[in-house]
This record gives sequence, structure tokens and C-alpha cells, in this order.
Amino acid sequence: MRCPFCGNPDSQVKDSRPNEEGLAIRRRRACLSCGQRFTTVERVQLRELVVVKNDGRRALFDREKIARSIRIALRKRPVSEEQIEQIVTGIVRQLEGNGDTEVTSTRIGELAMDALKEVDGVGYVRFASVYRDFTEAKDFSEILTLMETGSAPAPEKD
Repeated sequence: MRCPFCGNPDSQVKDSRPNEEGLAIRRRRACLSCGQRFTTVERVQLRELVVVKNDGRRALFDREKIARSIRIALRKRPVSEEQIEQIVTGIVRQLEGNGDTEVTSTRIGELAMDALKEVDGVGYVRFASVYRDFTEAKDFSEILTLMETGSAPAPEKD
């Protein structure tokens, strides 16, 4: 594993522990060149997922991108980092378990919104405001009304 501090390609594993219900391994490493310590996480990847964007472009699925978006939506909310990781892991499991190698960005957004709705209403509205591209105050009012009635918002068109 390449050292993030000096770029040396060799490091030594100092400690390994199972993480996320045994679905990942957390490793503490030490660089053999500069001596700095860092952590890596290894997860099983069932298949390479390709995200089909709304404009037709394709890109490899990046777990960290969805994790970053969810962290932003839940910033300063009473949701732990462990809960965020569970949300992201759940989304990835659903995507990989589907059996398809391509997934639309719309599907990823829908899964994220469904998960956030269950965990934190404010985070859900924050995520929806970016995902649905809210441009007016009435957009917030509409999604709050949908939350209160328990209806699901209409999905965005690809």
C-alpha cells in the first residue's frame, strides 16, 4: 500500500481488525520509509458498478462520493459516523445485490433519500434540496408536505 505521506510503495501492517459487521477489514499500517502510520479499509467488491449519469455519461461508482454527500446532508445533526457508514453500506449492498453492472444516478439518489428519510428528516430535506435541485421556497414546502402525508415524491426523469 502506497504511503499517503511520502509515496513509498511499501508499508507494514501493524494491526488488522474486522469492521462493519465483518464486511470490511481495518488495517493500521506503518510506512517502511518515513515511519508514518495510516489506516486503510478493505471491503469485498462483488462487481464493478458503472453509474449512468442523467446526460448519458458513464463513470465508475465511487462509494466515497455518496458517503460525502450523505455526510454533508447530515452535518451538525445527531447522527454518528457509524450510522452514516451503515447507510452507505446499505446503499452499496442494494446496488450490488441487484445484479446489474450499470445503475442510474437517479437510482442512487432515490436509495440515499429513502435511507435518509428513515434516519433524519432534516438530512433528508437537505439532500433532497440538492438532489432535486430546489430553486424556490415552494419546493421545500412541497417536500415537507409529502413527508407529513407519507407520500413519496415523484422520481426525477433521466
